[in-house]
Order: sequence, then structure tokens, then C-alpha cells
Amino acid sequence: MAKMNPILFLGAAILAFALGGCGNAPSAGKPVAVRGGYYLDDGPGALPPTDLDAVPDAVPRREPLHRFANRTYVALGNTYTPLASASGYREEGMASWYGRRFHGKKTASGELYDMYAMTAAHPTLPIPSYARVTALDSGRSVVVRINDRGPFHKARLIDLSYTAAHKLGYLSRGSTRVRVESLDPEAYDTQGEALPDGVFLQIGAFARADNAQQLVARLARELALDPERTRVVLRDRLHRVQLGPYDSDDEALADRARVRERLDLNAVLVRRDG
Repeated sequence: MAKMNPILFLGAAILAFALGGCGNAPSAGKPVAVRGGYYLDDGPGALPPTDLDAVPDAVPRREPLHRFANRTYVALGNTYTPLASASGYREEGMASWYGRRFHGKKTASGELYDMYAMTAAHPTLPIPSYARVTALDSGRSVVVRINDRGPFHKARLIDLSYTAAHKLGYLSRGSTRVRVESLDPEAYDTQGEALPDGVFLQIGAFARADNAQQLVARLARELALDPERTRVVLRDRLHRVQLGPYDSDDEALADRARVRERLDLNAVLVRRDG
């Protein structure tokens, strides 16, 4: 990356990143068109995990925006203004990847880059935010957490981590055409599963995740519930244990009576965003 406006806190870090950081600053390294990542000397680490396909996707969750990484900045002579919100973002373009050359170095968020985590760099999506990236040639998709800036190349839309690129199948090619779609953390539960529409019964709300999971285990044990009908939703720092979805209020009320009778717990009806 190029040096940012000196009034910005991240100026020095951005300059350093341009000399030895994220994926596509052409001033550092030698780009390659066919093999490897954007740089000739980039690639996997000495001891990569044995099963990169088993690395789970990022789980969308609500996080405060980074204090400094979302300010207007200058990189390689171009000015970028990060989006105030990721809501509704959808673009198609070329994705590249970055690996060991930057492993362990600071990202724009201040976090250390982990080439084996499900992260990505984007020039304008908020930091942090989440996106689904789909390879248009294969239909494969991954969910990544945006925690870095780049790529600063007009022909490239996003830089994925080494593992994310592996899961999309384009490591050897270096780049592929993708669709990038922002994800709303409110639409996902704490396991990263999309929340369906419908009516739910909320049994309890806990500050600690382990307490919520204890209630989930109790519900499964004493009510013989289908695990797919139990979810834990993280909202406003509370882990909310909910049953559902139900097709109607009457169906939910029947289960509420059963929960009260067998467990002596009071449940309330909520909608998807309740």
C-alpha cells in the first residue's frame, strides 16, 4: 500500500504494508499470471494444516467498526473512502490471494494476518464486516471476515486468505472471477447458520454462551427435541435460546405449554429478529 494522509493514525502502518504487506501492491514483489499468488515468492507455509477443507467459514457476528481503519485513505496515489455500511453490497470481479509473504504481519485492522484463517482484504468494505465470496466458474462459496485493506489494482476486487482461495479452488491459477456479497450478522445464529423466517419460542437469554448451551442440552434431554429446531442467537451481547421455527402462533403456544409443564420455564413468542 502507499502512504496514507499523515493525519491518519494508520499512515505509518499503511506505508509499511505497501512495502511488505497485502496482496496486490505492485511496488513490492513480482506479479505472476499463472502460478501462485500475486507474488512470485508467495505461497503456503512450511507446515500448513493437513486439511484446509475442514477449516470452518467465518461466522458473521455484530462487531463495532474499527476506529481508524474506516477513514478515507490514499494508497498508490488513489483515494479510497470505505463504506459506512456493508448492507446491500454485491459486486463481481477478480479475486486474488495472499499467503506466507504476509503471514504474521499486521493488517489494516491491527490484527495479525493469518493465512490459514477465513479472512479477506477489500479496499472499501467496512472493517470488520463479513461477505460471501462465490467463484463464478465452479459455484463454490466461502464466508470471510474483512479485516484488511487491498487489493490496490484496478483489475482486482478482493484478496482472499490462502485457505479461502484453496477452498474456492484457484490457488494454482492465482486469481478467479467471483461475486462478493455482504452478509448481515443479524441474519445468522452463533453457529453461522442463516436464521429462517417464522415464529420462535425464546426460552432464556444468557450473558455467557456456556450457560445457553447448558439450557440447549437440557431441552434436548428432557423434551427429546430435534437439534435442528433449537438455536442460540447472539444479540445485544445476550445468547438467546430459541425453539422453532413454527408455522403458526398456535403451534408455538402448544410447545410453550409443554415447556412450562415439564421444565417449569416460561417462554415468549418472538419473530426472526426478536
